[in-house]
Amino acid sequence: MISTSETLGAEFTRPCRRAADFVLLMKPRIVMMVLLTTFAGFYLGVSGTPDYAVLLQVLTGTALAAGGTLALNQFLERDIDARMVRTRLRPLPAGRLQPTEALLFGLLILVTGLLYLAVSVNALSGVVAAVIVGSYLFLYTPLKRRTAFCTVVGAVPGALPPVIGWAAATGRLGIEAWVLFAIMFLWQLPHTLAIAMLYKDDYKRAGIHLLPVIDPDDKLTGCQIVCDSLVLLVVSLLPTLIGFAGPVYFAGALTLGIGLLGCGCAFILWRSTTDVRRLVFASLVYLPALLLLMVLDRVPF
Repeated sequence: MISTSETLGAEFTRPCRRAADFVLLMKPRIVMMVLLTTFAGFYLGVSGTPDYAVLLQVLTGTALAAGGTLALNQFLERDIDARMVRTRLRPLPAGRLQPTEALLFGLLILVTGLLYLAVSVNALSGVVAAVIVGSYLFLYTPLKRRTAFCTVVGAVPGALPPVIGWAAATGRLGIEAWVLFAIMFLWQLPHTLAIAMLYKDDYKRAGIHLLPVIDPDDKLTGCQIVCDSLVLLVVSLLPTLIGFAGPVYFAGALTLGIGLLGCGCAFILWRSTTDVRRLVFASLVYLPALLLLMVLDRVPF
């Protein structure tokens, strides 16, 4: 016999679990990375003391827009998630939320976030966010089922959050914003390919056409990672070369870039799971460390 306390406990925890599932729809870890890069773009674009009220507004709007986009992505890919071991327990494939709920929730917070950015911050930041939404949902998401080129396409929306921050701080898009975009764009390529190598069997089962899935011996993937890391190393030095960051950043970017490139070269030589995991870890350390260096060694303008 179920006790009254157990019944009350179940009634209390059910709404909490549903709320947690709606949060999971937004992929909070990815949203946090988006906010980190948006903050960096905003701080780097500010001349003088940052307006923290505007910073809070841009982070709020970006979080809502990003969360809504990622919730809609889970709605669109619920069939894929159901076939993958690492995603089959997400709220939609596990049946804890209905597709209609996810669709309405995603649309609500997405539209709220875009409008909030456009009205409370400025129109340009809202436009950049809208470009992210469109390219992520209507280009990258469907292309994942069709071509390995999806990685390059998906790197575009992934590289734009710091541009939102820059647009919010300055109201324009200068060369510095596009250098930030280029660094983010290039970083995503080795990072995404390394993750895809870890889960290539899962991706193959789900019918996702990433390069490691169609590259049986990983040679082409390894060469691609090394080439991307080499170009990233060069481009990451541009902030100092254009007078945007100082020599400390230059030295740090050079060190980080050589480290990431070295991990890519090690993978080509041995192609072991340990090397893949080391590459994933190096890419995860690289971006926040690089942005922190840039923020700390920014040249005032």
